[in-house]
Amino acid sequence: MPDNTRRARDEAFWQTFADRYDVQPGPVNLENGYFGRMSRTVIEEYQRNIELINTSNSVYVRQRFEQHDNLDIRAQLAEQIGVRAQSVAFTRNATEGLQSLIRNYNRLQPGDQVLICDLEYDTVKGAMRWLARHRGVEVIEIAHSHPASFDSLLETYRETFVRHPKLKLMALTHVTHRTGLVMPVQAIAALAREHGVDIILDGAHALGQIEFDFEALGIAFAGYNLHKWIGAPLTLGFIYIAPQRLADIDPDMGEMHYPVNDIRARTSYSTPNIPALMTLPLVFEEHRSLGGAPAKGARLNYLRNLWVSAVRHLPGIEVMTPDDQRLYCGITALRFTRHDDQQAMAERLLNEFNLFTVVRNGAACGPCIRITPGLTTTAGDMQLLTRALNELR
Repeated sequence: MPDNTRRARDEAFWQTFADRYDVQPGPVNLENGYFGRMSRTVIEEYQRNIELINTSNSVYVRQRFEQHDNLDIRAQLAEQIGVRAQSVAFTRNATEGLQSLIRNYNRLQPGDQVLICDLEYDTVKGAMRWLARHRGVEVIEIAHSHPASFDSLLETYRETFVRHPKLKLMALTHVTHRTGLVMPVQAIAALAREHGVDIILDGAHALGQIEFDFEALGIAFAGYNLHKWIGAPLTLGFIYIAPQRLADIDPDMGEMHYPVNDIRARTSYSTPNIPALMTLPLVFEEHRSLGGAPAKGARLNYLRNLWVSAVRHLPGIEVMTPDDQRLYCGITALRFTRHDDQQAMAERLLNEFNLFTVVRNGAACGPCIRITPGLTTTAGDMQLLTRALNELR
């Protein structure tokens, strides 16, 4: 058994890790996909940085941070994810970065087509529809078959590319926020290249729980969060643009604070959360010390499989996410098939079993309840969820 798989089952080890976090008394949180927790040491570092910036004010920021420290932190981010520093720029979150990439993609002409599917984030859908109003392009919208399979996902895109030869740009979500379905990004990207379609990748939920290589993925444009599975303070994300494709994204609204050949011109220029950025070196160190995405992903997948394997075949429960290891991560959704109101069932999980979950709507396959364990979640929490689903189904 690989080390990460063996360690994922070690409740004693993960309890020592969970002990690094302060958790408020209350419901068992199975909605860890919104944003992640900072460890106690990261919070302390963040607070020290807030005090430093508040007392030194612009003196440190102008003399040191803008000229030196910010560049060093950016280089550490690039090293963490295995890319060149010139290919990343900080944003406040993945959504802000994705909007900038979509808004400033300059290879579209009136009459071209862009593609979204039912599983994209609503803000991404909105940004692609914005292109129709402002660039004169046509938005093609598709819905994936359910239940999804590796082959069905590829076939849907293959058929779409053939049926719509004017497609030039598509949105693609690595880990879908509604059901947790993991898209086969590398295979889809290869198909897209064959048909001359560029991809803007939403990696908001992927970074930190899925191991991947940017070059192997074949993606030129992407937006990510650092405050979900990496453990950073809120308001931190970044965009990635392959260096050879930088010219295909215009400076954001004519941004002139950086040269046109600097990726940082592709984001809005504003005062960032400097104390949060200063905290990132410690965040990266703790992420690596735990084993990074392979270790975190193995633990989250283990917790996911505990409850999924127990309820997958129960009458009255539909697990929305497949069991193909290529297509799932820690996030997985379910539906009570004998109840029309999934929100009411989520409220029963909370009121009767003290389990906090979230309902996600908008997918063609219907509303669902998203279950997202975190790094402080225990196997006992998953057993409680299993018992609750058994009783409520």
